[in-house]
Formats: sequence, C-alpha cells, structure tokens
Amino acid sequence: MFRLLVVAAMFALTVPTLAMAQQNNKHHPPGKPGPRPMVAPHGPPPGGMRGPPRGPMRGPVGAQFSYRGHTFNRVHIAPFIYPPGFAYRRWVVGGVLPAVFLAPAYYYAGWASLGLTAPAAGFQWVRYGPDLLLVNVATGQVVDVAYGVFY
Repeated sequence: MFRLLVVAAMFALTVPTLAMAQQNNKHHPPGKPGPRPMVAPHGPPPGGMRGPPRGPMRGPVGAQFSYRGHTFNRVHIAPFIYPPGFAYRRWVVGGVLPAVFLAPAYYYAGWASLGLTAPAAGFQWVRYGPDLLLVNVATGQVVDVAYGVFY
C-alpha cells in the first residue's frame, strides 16, 4: 500500500510538469523542433572589426598591412615553418630574436618591393611568421617591425 502511495505521489508531481511542457510547445506541431536559442552571429560585427586583431592573421586574404602610416598589399608566399619549440609570438621593438632566426634562411630580400626601408649594414629584415622584423644581426635585437606582411 505504501508503495502505491509513493508511485501516485510521483505521478502527481510529474503531471503538472508535462502539462507545462506541452503548453510551452503549443505553437510547434509534434515532431517539429522548437525555436532555436539566441546565439551570437558569426563573422565580424556590423561596421567591421572592432578591437585589436587576434592571432597571426590580420584580416582577410588579400588585405593590406600598414607600415609607418603607409598601406601596402600583403604578400602571399609559402607558409612559414617554425623551428621545433617555436610558435608565433608578436615581437616588439627592443626584443631579442633567438639566434636560430639570424640565418640567411630567414632573411627577406624583397623588402624594397614592399616599400620598406633598406636595412643598414649589419641589419636584416627577418621573416617571422606573417611579420617582418628589422634585426641587428650581431645582437638579435629587433629595431623595427612590420606586422601582417604575409598571408
């Protein structure tokens, strides 16, 4: 008898819940999904990107990069392969680039076609991922940076 009372009480507690669920779903026929929850839209907000760029890519393919107040077309070349133990980081003037990047394999000779300044003796433009760094080859110190040159 006690068991029958417990089952009846549990049934009485679930009936209002089922009725409310049916009531909330009255505009949607059986077998059809209900309304989707609100989610943020994909892509940039209306009016373009807001805030600083995230990650190494700085805009859509074919976009431009800015250097010293001038705008230049980005360059499409082979993907950059980081040496083992390295990944993208945003270098700033004053940083010291590791010696592994101070080798001719990382130097970029096409700086003139981009509108960049010629490196002085003892300096080189070094490609680091999507960026170009003007580096003192003797010390590894970064003296200038052009972000988002390559895609």
